[in-house]
Amino acid sequence: MGIKGCCTALVTPFKKDKSIDFELFKKQIKRQLDNRVSGLLACGTTGESPALSDYEWEKVVRVANSYKKSAYLIAGTGTNNTEKTIEKTKIAESIGADYALVITPYYNKPNQQGLFEHFKKVAKSTKLEIIIYNVPSRTGVNILPETVAHLSEIKNIVGIKEASGNINQTTEILLKAKKGFSVMSGEDSIFLPILSVGGVGVISTISNVVPQYMQSLFELFFAKEMDECRKLHQFLYPLSKVLFVETNPVPVKYCMKHLNLDSGELRLPLAPLSEKNKKLVEETVKNMGLKKEIV
Repeated sequence: MGIKGCCTALVTPFKKDKSIDFELFKKQIKRQLDNRVSGLLACGTTGESPALSDYEWEKVVRVANSYKKSAYLIAGTGTNNTEKTIEKTKIAESIGADYALVITPYYNKPNQQGLFEHFKKVAKSTKLEIIIYNVPSRTGVNILPETVAHLSEIKNIVGIKEASGNINQTTEILLKAKKGFSVMSGEDSIFLPILSVGGVGVISTISNVVPQYMQSLFELFFAKEMDECRKLHQFLYPLSKVLFVETNPVPVKYCMKHLNLDSGELRLPLAPLSEKNKKLVEETVKNMGLKKEIV
């Protein structure tokens, strides 16, 4: 299948009582598929995966897999415990997910050798294809291009969600990793720059709001419509910044609610967006001309 294009990092909608609203989740998946996204990520950062029980995590992945149709499904299986990560990755494989997204272990802050051994052991435990997730701003750990290159030699480690925000680092990964190793942007605001150095797509938060535009940006780039690419990148840029004005997914859930794309509630420890930033989100979408959905 191959990871590429716009993969939407789905939000997990919660009801007022904080249970998961699976009917709303299914509606969100349908909207993504109607807008032709290439893939879906269940239980990532945007999906508030740390706030889910093991039972809830598994059910979210199962529902997403049941409704994915022609899109590929990535299941977020990474933790800071190697054996727990293996357990979740095996469950994702048994469900039928196409890929596992495995974050660099956080809090315990392994060195590069520890990172290599962690990913190697996870990969060796499964036939599922593994995507490394590098997001130093959240984990306190940055997996270096040399380490990624060594890991790319392992058959079922097939790509990386690169969210360091460092284009030089992304370029080094592409230069050093095995041919065919896929780099997906982990930051919406630099989706086009990462495509320009050899990336193949984005695992996107803002596509919860504008899936059609994020998928179009990918398609325009590979159709070599560079003027249109730049225009679309510049159009989307304000949204890609304002939806990270506070911790993800707090702003995107508010934005969805504001546009009648109901995303449900947040779960603690995440709290609602500040009034100041609510106004900022509202002003941004108004200036962009984004219309509220008719409900």
